[in-house]
Amino acid sequence: MIKKNNNSNNNRKDLSKQIIAACLKMREDGVNQGTAGNISVRFKDGMLITPSGMPYEIMKPEDIVFVNSKGEAEKDKIPSSEWRFHLSILKDNPNFNAVIHNHAVYSSMVSILNIDYIPAIHYMVGVAGGNKIPCAKYATYGTQELCDNISIAMKGYKACILNNHGLVASDETLQKAYHVIMEVENLARLYIGVKTIGNFSILPDSEMEIVLEKFKNYGLNVKHKIKSNKSNKK
Repeated sequence: MIKKNNNSNNNRKDLSKQIIAACLKMREDGVNQGTAGNISVRFKDGMLITPSGMPYEIMKPEDIVFVNSKGEAEKDKIPSSEWRFHLSILKDNPNFNAVIHNHAVYSSMVSILNIDYIPAIHYMVGVAGGNKIPCAKYATYGTQELCDNISIAMKGYKACILNNHGLVASDETLQKAYHVIMEVENLARLYIGVKTIGNFSILPDSEMEIVLEKFKNYGLNVKHKIKSNKSNKK
């Protein structure tokens, strides 16, 4: 069963507006192309998720789709084709309340390298919850196989690269998940850069243990909403 979100202050319209603002912000920040990305937020006994194939600039709160814990979408609405792994991540991680997926350029470049993970080339690798950024094995988008591969790769982590595909991140709030996905994209950019040079050092596990302990008191402690310059006002 998916953990029920009992926060009455987070009404559906407000959460839907936050989802749309985050979608628009991804485009403004240059980490997504077209309608390739998708975002979900835990709601009631399921989740709210972006609809399938709808341009962000015309998306309205009423277009956001509710999918229950059984994977059933509300009538006359089609959720993102990636709804399966969104729902699975929320089920597997009761403390996570938001999931973001995109095809950010550098993360997608890493995804084509067919590696198991991005190593600890920088201490900010810890933003994903461990001493590396894991990579999930490739499977066709929208399938249960992809969902299963992500579950394996993300166990104990907040993010993973999807081989030959893109990137997914999750956290306690939409704001924190956005922070994670942006940091991972930056780390992917660093990794591609140092791979081109050829020589680079990796932080030892002992150092990453220190970093992860320090990260427990680091990050977004102040509540705020993601703002886009083009957020829909309706």
